[in-house]
Amino acid sequence: MIWTLCLAIAFGVGCGEPHSSAEAKASSTAPSSENTPSQTEKASAPSAQPDVTVSPKWKNGVTDANNGDKIGKVSLKGTMPAEDGTVIYLYETEGRNQTLMDSAKVLGRGFDFGQVEAHRGFYKLATKDANNNCLVVLNPDEPEVNLVFRNQRMNSGKSAPQSRENSAWFTYESFSNVNNNAIRNLRKDLKDSPFKAQVEQQIADKENELVAKTHELIDAHPDTYIAKFLGWKYPKYPGSQGNYFDDMDPMDNSLIRSMAISDRIQGFMVAYSKGADPGFLACIDMVKAHFEPNPQTLESALYSMLEGFYNTGDKEHICSYILDNYIYDEDCGADLSDVIRQRAQGIINLQVGKTPPNFTMNTWDGQSINLMQTAKANKYTLVMFWASWCHKCEQEIPVLIPVYEKYKGRGFEAIGVSLDQSRQTWVGIIEQRGMQYPNVSQLQGWDSPIVKDYKITATPTYFLLDKSGNIVLKPKRIYEVDAFLQKNL
Repeated sequence: MIWTLCLAIAFGVGCGEPHSSAEAKASSTAPSSENTPSQTEKASAPSAQPDVTVSPKWKNGVTDANNGDKIGKVSLKGTMPAEDGTVIYLYETEGRNQTLMDSAKVLGRGFDFGQVEAHRGFYKLATKDANNNCLVVLNPDEPEVNLVFRNQRMNSGKSAPQSRENSAWFTYESFSNVNNNAIRNLRKDLKDSPFKAQVEQQIADKENELVAKTHELIDAHPDTYIAKFLGWKYPKYPGSQGNYFDDMDPMDNSLIRSMAISDRIQGFMVAYSKGADPGFLACIDMVKAHFEPNPQTLESALYSMLEGFYNTGDKEHICSYILDNYIYDEDCGADLSDVIRQRAQGIINLQVGKTPPNFTMNTWDGQSINLMQTAKANKYTLVMFWASWCHKCEQEIPVLIPVYEKYKGRGFEAIGVSLDQSRQTWVGIIEQRGMQYPNVSQLQGWDSPIVKDYKITATPTYFLLDKSGNIVLKPKRIYEVDAFLQKNL
């Protein structure tokens, strides 16, 4: 995935149906630019008058006992009503990134990872079905975690009776999901409601309910990692741009194993960027300055911003600013590890003029197709990420079909990559629409490896490749492909 819709509003995103939401996006307020903005432009960014009033939403969850990071052994086991041999995978999280650590098999409805060496933070459990997963908290201060899954779906019906960390986390997660769904439904009704003031008050009441629940859990679970994490949910000084991150210690590496940095940056951009390039650059510089004392939290912050701007679809020049000034700059990037440069390369490879990841996959009718071999055999190859449930895809596919018929004998090929999970639904749409071009899918939805490789956050998404496999166009609509081919074929 991907930053949430409220950050997309600040960025002025207008692309497709996003991973996290298909709600309407606000129109862009940021001026278009093909070049990296200059320092002069950045200096003109408006700054808010500082307000160092402590927010009533903020509550300090940091104590002497949970301050900083810690590494140690944690016994991780549990029960699940699954077939013997079912494999459960354990991942360490770093913001939105995940690294496989270990696996365990279910035997007699039980699984046991043994002694896991863990830092304080969130970890992910998942089965072979990547959509079947859940986050858990591991903290060496709590040496035993025993999870209970009442069914095979990890995202519901779970408990950890003897774990303060996970009992608090599961309670917050459940309450937050219900609360946020209610707020989303209220916001849907807000636009055309004749009772706008009343609906806005209902939204505010729901938001305050979540704040109250957050404070309650912090008080009930002092000295835990989850108390510290919940304390990071709201900035201490939201009215001051220069103090927005004051309550987040950049030297605390346990920040990395959560979404705390990414979420706080998102709120910062929404509050202070003004949706314009100079504001974005000023915010980027301030984030960098705050986390600069610690290369590990700095890497997490830089990559979070890099990925966030890339996923908006029209801010690659902002990505270039981060890459050139803070990741690949010999001075600023000197203390950064090769890991962030490798991750950054994944974004660079998806820009115009670069070569995207290759793939070999089976088509819906049992054939095998390799992207780079296909590109080499044609003058231009279009890769279209789509899904059967995507309304914009429904509009675009009937436009692509005649374009494909028009150019397929002249050196043009197209490959559809579906984000569906049901083979029956996927194949049904192909047959119903009469798609004659190759179609592939890993049938894992947003958790498909190819979706992650191509950093897809919305459908439809297009990449047009030349004979060398380089990206020559990243169009928003099929008519742009038609115009390009008409000119170049």
